[in-house]
Amino acid sequence: MALFKAYDLRGKVPDEINEDIAYKIGRAYTRLYSPKKVAVGFDIRKESPLIHSGLIKGLTKGGADVLNIGLCGTEEVYFATFHHELDGGIMVTASHNPKGYNGMKLVGPEARPISEDNGLLDIKALVETADFTSYAVIGKEEVDEDKSAYIQHLLSYIDIDSLTPIRILVNPGNGGAGKILPLLAEYLPFEFVYLNEEPDGNFPNGVPNPLLLENQKATQEAVLTSEADLGIAWDGDFDRCFFFDHDGRFIEGYYLVGLLAETLLKKHPGSAIVHDPRLIWNTIQQTGAAGGRTVQSKCGHAFIKSVMREEDAIYGGEMSAHHYFKGFSYCDSGMIPWLLITELMSNTSKSMKELVDKRMHAYPCSGEINFRVEEIQPVIERIREHFEPSAESVDTTDGISMSFGNWRFNLRASNTEPLLRLNVESKHDKVLMNESLQSIVNLINA
Repeated sequence: MALFKAYDLRGKVPDEINEDIAYKIGRAYTRLYSPKKVAVGFDIRKESPLIHSGLIKGLTKGGADVLNIGLCGTEEVYFATFHHELDGGIMVTASHNPKGYNGMKLVGPEARPISEDNGLLDIKALVETADFTSYAVIGKEEVDEDKSAYIQHLLSYIDIDSLTPIRILVNPGNGGAGKILPLLAEYLPFEFVYLNEEPDGNFPNGVPNPLLLENQKATQEAVLTSEADLGIAWDGDFDRCFFFDHDGRFIEGYYLVGLLAETLLKKHPGSAIVHDPRLIWNTIQQTGAAGGRTVQSKCGHAFIKSVMREEDAIYGGEMSAHHYFKGFSYCDSGMIPWLLITELMSNTSKSMKELVDKRMHAYPCSGEINFRVEEIQPVIERIREHFEPSAESVDTTDGISMSFGNWRFNLRASNTEPLLRLNVESKHDKVLMNESLQSIVNLINA
């Protein structure tokens, strides 16, 4: 069952995931958790409605009632789960995976994540054995596609009256975000210029993944052509959003973590901010200057959400553009970040370029670089042995992080793909950052 990953389910259709497997997953979920009612939704992929249907059959046959919220984004399932105080939620999605893939993201009460260390492997075992309990009472399905409560919740994070008119180029990439933006636009003083706004599971403009350079180019060109003040793009299930300044420059997700920490600390002084270990210096400096405290967590939504709850953190951010909010039941959202950023732009009268330029100069970074290597751990050990004698600090929260005064790096194995991931940053020295990056790349490729 290659379908089961560390945090979710993703596989090829129909060999690894199909209507029958979805039915078994629904049965396994009810057998394991005995939920009374579960929220279920699906993304824009062509196979998603059929998989969604099989899942609902499995859940109801297992005795659970289902709140079917239809075509939506992953965060809408999270919202429905905690807003209606349900026993769980399941989103049918393969996020930014290529065409031909599908999957699921599963949560329990309060939209708490279900991953390999707290139930996902048990569901896998039940799906493999098909050892399901028979129920005399079949669950009921309720369809509710009203998004008004969700929209009002999103708007609660900002002061609408403080917003100033700007032009925003928005690119949903033919994903689900195209259904939400017009609903928000009714309340906002912004002019939206749309690109690829129609949800289309055929992906006529490529898979909705803004990290792909070819996708970034289309957004960059549209920002310049439309003379927009800001550009925003989303992945397919819009749990991540990506920013472009008015010059069309792509902004690394790392710098958004510090900006969002700063703006939320103004609203909630002294709060904790959770971050991952890949790139940290800018976040630590910006959070401290705003009167907050930083807490480091392993990468991945299950870890970030757990640490946020433990620390009562107001916000958590990963450089991969996952942003988590206490008010959103500690879940990640691709809509809340851009609302907060546009509010920050309005309140400071600064452009995105002005908000990030000094931060990017102070802490230049490589961005995440991925390597396919046959054996990951021996490579990590080789890098450690080479650099450890001169390191000022060594941290093994996730992979290995080493600091050397004016530069640092993190090297870790991906939790979701057979990849080695490298991030390098420096203090006020882009040349040093690039030289240090190259020295590590040479060792990896040796």
